[in-house]
Amino acid sequence: MTAHPRLSIGLPVYNGEEYLAESLDALLGQTYEDFELVISDNASTDGTRDICRDYAARDSRIRYIRLPRNIGAAPNHNHVFTECRGELFKWASHDDLYARDLLKRCVQALDERPDVVLAHSGQAVIDGGGQVKVPYEYGLATDSPHAPERFRSMLFEPGGDDFYGVMRADVLRRVKPHDSYHHADRTFVAEIALHGPFHQVPELLYFRRDHPTRAERANPSKRSRCVNLDPRRAGPLHPTPRLLAEYVWGFVAAIGRAPLSPADRRACYRHLAAWMTSRVRPGAGERVEDRAPVDPAELTVCVNALVAGREGRQA
Repeated sequence: MTAHPRLSIGLPVYNGEEYLAESLDALLGQTYEDFELVISDNASTDGTRDICRDYAARDSRIRYIRLPRNIGAAPNHNHVFTECRGELFKWASHDDLYARDLLKRCVQALDERPDVVLAHSGQAVIDGGGQVKVPYEYGLATDSPHAPERFRSMLFEPGGDDFYGVMRADVLRRVKPHDSYHHADRTFVAEIALHGPFHQVPELLYFRRDHPTRAERANPSKRSRCVNLDPRRAGPLHPTPRLLAEYVWGFVAAIGRAPLSPADRRACYRHLAAWMTSRVRPGAGERVEDRAPVDPAELTVCVNALVAGREGRQA
């Protein structure tokens, strides 16, 4: 690692011992090596601390931070970003997997396209054992040169996982930090998209793990998910209607803060009004892992890609 790594990876974690080592292996085995990996442990009570310390002792790119108390997932995500130094930034999850060329291909895309503010790749959902469940084709128009079109697509089309893409840190500093109301990640990514287009690397390089203890599974209600994001949401001042209202207002405020022309700003407000007053079609906005599985015969290429990534990390 150089004295000032170009890319920072922020990994917030709480009680992630089951999959953490596998995820760290995938990150540390990347073909792109000029990065720091900052781990912010949200006062875990399992074996997370020991795993992190062991890896940090073996790889100088890792910086391990342990918080004295659990501040919630959203504040921990924001905190780990403030601890990072790179001109590029990526959040990583303690349970996901990454093909060896993910970082290299995303950084290359950002270098080749100065207008692009975020780069990610094709992805698939894997289960607890690492088997591919659902690959899907990214369908959002986040590559459009027109901010209103990018915004419209993010409102009406099923979302991806651009939250975990490689971003320009200076853009990330210009948007409002990640909040903790219902679907706050969607308004957060939508605001980033108002600053510039995204690029999707046309390769299957990112594998999002779905398992029973994943935050969305372990916290099925809107309120419980928000409390997981920030324990302060547990109080009586944060009923579900408020959490939903904050979600809508998050889009309104994002448009107001973004560097848009008056015409583009009005267009975004019109798209938001249409979204608020229309009946969203069944399935719109679902995460891909919540959909029905596809025919296993269609997964061969995805499985091969995953196996190749694992073999590369072990080499």
